Amino acid sequence: MTRVPLLDLTRFSVDEEQEYIEKFRSFIRSGQYILGPEVEKLEEECATYCETKYSLGVSSGTDALLLALMALGIGDGDEVICPSYTFFATAGCIWRSGAKPVFVDSCLSDYNIDCNKLENAITERTKAIIPVHLFGQCADMDRLMPIAEKHNLYVIEDAAQAIGAEMHYQGEIRKAGGIGHFGCFSFFPTKNLGGFGDGGLISTNDLELYNRAKIMRVHGGEPKYYHQVVGGNFRLDPLQATLLRPRLKKIDTWTKARQENAEFYRKLLLKTGIAEMLEPNTTSEEIQKSQSIYLPLETQPRHIYNQFTLLLPNKAWRDALRQKLAEAQIGCEIYYPVPLHKQECFASLASSSTSLPMAEFAADRSCAIPIFPDLREEEILYVVENIKNAFSGIKSIGQ
Repeated sequence: MTRVPLLDLTRFSVDEEQEYIEKFRSFIRSGQYILGPEVEKLEEECATYCETKYSLGVSSGTDALLLALMALGIGDGDEVICPSYTFFATAGCIWRSGAKPVFVDSCLSDYNIDCNKLENAITERTKAIIPVHLFGQCADMDRLMPIAEKHNLYVIEDAAQAIGAEMHYQGEIRKAGGIGHFGCFSFFPTKNLGGFGDGGLISTNDLELYNRAKIMRVHGGEPKYYHQVVGGNFRLDPLQATLLRPRLKKIDTWTKARQENAEFYRKLLLKTGIAEMLEPNTTSEEIQKSQSIYLPLETQPRHIYNQFTLLLPNKAWRDALRQKLAEAQIGCEIYYPVPLHKQECFASLASSSTSLPMAEFAADRSCAIPIFPDLREEEILYVVENIKNAFSGIKSIGQ
């Protein structure tokens, strides 16, 4: 039986494997196992790639968010706005900083934060907004930044899933992580620029913020053993930097392959008649009444497809489709089954009982299928054929 994993991290060539082995050999012979030149070179290369003045390698994407909040002085008594439909780390880091996460609903068109809901969430305690560029597509920073500037708020771009993604901003095309006060990236192995373990990056165009974050990356010690502020151990492992540098050179090739896979999925699924595009004006009521699978829409100039997310008319159909794909040994994942405002750990927040209908709608009806760059044509055909067969058999399930 054909098996198609959601992601296969081992599909690299013999030449690539040999390159990693040589890089590792060079690393162990260097004797530089904490920070050092490999980290500095990666930081320079990432700043160039992300079109920012500065970047800072850190221990994970989660720590990138936490360090950004700490460097901005956000803590007890503060509020930070973020979407509810996202990975836990976004709100988890706000909570760990001592601040209160304030959850805002999302748009179904791109699953990103709904800028129409932002101002209603701002209070006198609000200090920052964290838009998440979810699934590899940028949030609407053209609308978000004027709101932040009007209320004198910091902006931290959670670009963990979006390195290399591009957006329209003030009449230009800009890259993720280069608009807000900080951009935060993840090198977790499943990301488009994935390492061989944990790792992350902070980007910024502000020299003062860069220097503050750099000091706080090493416990706030500057010079060594002298501490004017409290930081943490947020250092990027130089082994990860060593192995990431050759991968950074390949990222645009991999992104192009993901985009081609997405376009192939669209072509095939639309041809079956079971799918249609998720247009910006598509309402949740229309989706619920439909008999279609909805495909992701590109609302920005460069979607890098960390995930390819399908949207089903109801939860029962989504769960049935996932089960059928699992039986066919096709990887399928739900990102994310419980929106953050419904998580038990945030039950004490006043906003935890608030209804955020689009976040809840997406959580109940979305599922991701394989999109990784080394996916083969015959595997995509197999996935589509099984989606078609499965969907024709589950329409009898109640709405």
